[in-house]
Amino acid sequence: MAEPAFTQKEEGFRADNGRGEGRTIPGALTEKQRETLEELGREGLLERYRLMYMIRNFEQRSEQAYQQKKIGGFLHLYMGQEALGVGMLGAIGPRDYVVTSYRDHGVALALGLEPGPLMAELFGKETGISRGRGGSMHFFSKEKNFLGGHGIVGGQIPIGLGAAFTARYRAEGQVSLIFFGDGALQQGAFHEAANIASLWELPAIFIIENNRYGMGTSVERSSSVQDLTLKARGYNMEGVQVDGMNLLDCHALMKEAVASRRQNPRPLLVEARTYRFRGHSISDPATYRAREEVESYQRLDPLRQVRGLLEEMGWLNEQEARELEKKVRDEVLAAVRFADESPLPDPAGLGRYVYA
Repeated sequence: MAEPAFTQKEEGFRADNGRGEGRTIPGALTEKQRETLEELGREGLLERYRLMYMIRNFEQRSEQAYQQKKIGGFLHLYMGQEALGVGMLGAIGPRDYVVTSYRDHGVALALGLEPGPLMAELFGKETGISRGRGGSMHFFSKEKNFLGGHGIVGGQIPIGLGAAFTARYRAEGQVSLIFFGDGALQQGAFHEAANIASLWELPAIFIIENNRYGMGTSVERSSSVQDLTLKARGYNMEGVQVDGMNLLDCHALMKEAVASRRQNPRPLLVEARTYRFRGHSISDPATYRAREEVESYQRLDPLRQVRGLLEEMGWLNEQEARELEKKVRDEVLAAVRFADESPLPDPAGLGRYVYA
């Protein structure tokens, strides 16, 4: 393992490490990050690292299965963006709504969906989360209020807006999280939804997963402004930026955003600055990016940051990390076996689960 991401030492406050021992939280953290770390504690941070490692390994196995021709169609991987999904979704409640784009594997796992049915969906099997009818871009879970991944760029935004309207109408304190990429920000669907959300004061949290590229086009070439939160001003909406590769920052921002909107419904635009480690999809060699650029972001790997912090706090040693990571890898391998052994859908029922 590389050196921990947080190594600077200075006097800080004391926190219990889960074993009855006090430890000074590293001084390299901001005050807000320290507060978030104390709130999560050892068990909370370990669980989020487990989920992040699950997403990373799930995506690696998905990539391998695609190369083995066990998965067809498109495959958009979430590697590099794990802190964003896990950080934000770990700060919401079980009744809140979530909708996202075609890069949906990480969001589904961060919501706590089991990897077996997700992998089976990638394999097009009847046991898949969408009965094998949706594939990679269309995970869905009514149980988790996950309104799905969506293959049309920006197509999920009006759906998330509808969920926000439902939340406001029922007045039960729910919020709607609407994830989309920087490329989708330029779609008319976003601007229409943002206008309605502000006019009607809906609890819609628009989250731009700004990984710097819409397919192969950089955000510098597609957006008239580089601070994407400026788009909020035209709709009388608050806009905030967050480091999408920092778990603590993502958790803290979403916790505050959700809590305030439960009491006072209104929309919010979040620009989460992140980076995808792979191409836009499995078929994209990403030759439009310089190797030096990719390597510079890989040095900020969110998994490395969180594991480094766990080690720095004395909450995880090398042996414990190996055991945790092996358990996750075994779980993902079991998901691959489950998908392999599951039956294909009966062609006679092709329209079932598809049309109402």
